[in-house]
Amino acid sequence: MDLQYILSQIFTVILYALLAMTYFCKKKRTIVIVSGIAIAVNALVYLLLNAWTGLAMCGIAALRNLYILWDEKKHGKSNKITKRDVIFLIIVYIAIILVTIPTYDGFLSLLSVFATSLYTFSIWQKSTKIYKLCGIPVGGLWIAYNTYVHSIFGIILESVLLVALTAGFIIEARKKK
Repeated sequence: MDLQYILSQIFTVILYALLAMTYFCKKKRTIVIVSGIAIAVNALVYLLLNAWTGLAMCGIAALRNLYILWDEKKHGKSNKITKRDVIFLIIVYIAIILVTIPTYDGFLSLLSVFATSLYTFSIWQKSTKIYKLCGIPVGGLWIAYNTYVHSIFGIILESVLLVALTAGFIIEARKKK
């Protein structure tokens, strides 16, 4: 273990603390802001681990979140999926494909692509309930990707995040009853 790896694991702990917080957020805007901070930390982690596809997905995720914040500020909050939303989703998926091509490092490197794609779909929805529910397969994909890039704390903490996700999902379901 070298200093670069140790730093990656320290930042991984910070990353997962931020991600766990998103599952307890009630507003989409708050989820997007906290997630944006987590994305920046995640980018640093993948840079330190030389995980280039994961790093590329962080870039896509950052641009995606900035657009969501801008769109909500410009057009207001909406509970309906609009034509603009569908176009946005298509553009993000095209961007994911384009940045994956030069960073592709075997099938396992695509796990971050699948996780980012599913997460994008979940945050694109107008329901935080769907966001939280989609977090389950997203979490599984990130556990697998962290295994691929040898991030021990990524594996452990993604597992803890799944517990936080489940708790957030149960809390929301109980409040609606």
